[in-house]
Amino acid sequence: MKTSLFILAGLTVLISIGLRWREERVGAMRPAAGPRRGWVAAQKHRLNRWLTAATLAAVLTLLVLGGLHWLKVWQGS
Repeated sequence: MKTSLFILAGLTVLISIGLRWREERVGAMRPAAGPRRGWVAAQKHRLNRWLTAATLAAVLTLLVLGGLHWLKVWQGS
């Protein structure tokens, strides 16, 4: 149980960093942006990035640990 939580937290941070890097890279390739967003809009965007990262990390953790579990079950049969 603890291992899966550590994996989930680590993947969440790594995926969030990757998403932020991608947003900055895509943003740099676009021409000049429009007006700046407000503080609330920026916080919503940041929260959305973390929720997306947490969701992807949860799915990845389920797939990896579930796959390892089923490998263990099939080898035992």
